[in-house]
Amino acid sequence: MNIWENLLKDYLIYLKIERGLSNNSIKSYSYDIQKLIIHINKYNGKLSLKKCDKQFMQEFIYNISKKINSRSQARLLSSLKSFFNYLIFEGYNKVSPMELIESPKIISKLPDVLSIKEIKILINNSEKNKDFGIRNSAIIETLYGSGLRVSELINLKLSDIQYDEKLLLIHGKGNKQRLVPLGSICELKINNYVDNIRNLKKIKKNSNDIVFLNRNGGKLSRAMIFNIVKEAQWKSNIKKNISPHTLRHSFATHLLENGADLRSIQIMMGHENITTTEVYTHLDTKHLSKTLNKFHPRK
Repeated sequence: MNIWENLLKDYLIYLKIERGLSNNSIKSYSYDIQKLIIHINKYNGKLSLKKCDKQFMQEFIYNISKKINSRSQARLLSSLKSFFNYLIFEGYNKVSPMELIESPKIISKLPDVLSIKEIKILINNSEKNKDFGIRNSAIIETLYGSGLRVSELINLKLSDIQYDEKLLLIHGKGNKQRLVPLGSICELKINNYVDNIRNLKKIKKNSNDIVFLNRNGGKLSRAMIFNIVKEAQWKSNIKKNISPHTLRHSFATHLLENGADLRSIQIMMGHENITTTEVYTHLDTKHLSKTLNKFHPRK
């Protein structure tokens, strides 16, 4: 283990203990800093902190920018700035080589959204999986019906389902909790899966309270949820670029289209900042045109 790998190890401990970041956030920082370490090992394995100057970092960023988009570049630069600021804070270095390096301008791309008709087709086709149709249908219904992130869905517990209040207790980013509504259709699909499939499985000890399980009775992975959605998309012949997150986007967009206020959507989505939620006001221009035609006196 060289000096850079030791510094990264110390930095990750700092992120966990001092800053209290989630495991997913720590993995993202680690992934970005590892890119720098790989570059150093390839071109100058004995590079010291003092020799790692602005010119070296600019060359590294120039090389890697050919392989990643502007959003990934911005995240990488943010991780590097945080890393080198930590080294100054701990006394490893006096100046940061990232100090005057600017982040690229991010081109904002609005996400694809499914129509209500496409959602219904997707859920119906997810049921056609011979072995896991009931489970997969419940998964897609929950992603769309409650607007969950994939990480929130795979960690959803039976004890998080509050049937009397028709709510789900969601453990979101940074261990923040929020309550989201449990729709009647979603409740029926979850109950059907739990009563007729899950309760008949041999469940692993550490997954006793997890709602959605894999074939071995353990927790599902993120990749498995992605595959479930893509399989249903293929069977539905939907040509849009969709992922599990598309169902979350569709949840928010359809709420807005049907009259929900941004503040309520923000709470249900678990957005820390209202500006994150405001992207949904730009998603469906057709809906905006219909609103104008319906309500404006000079339509």
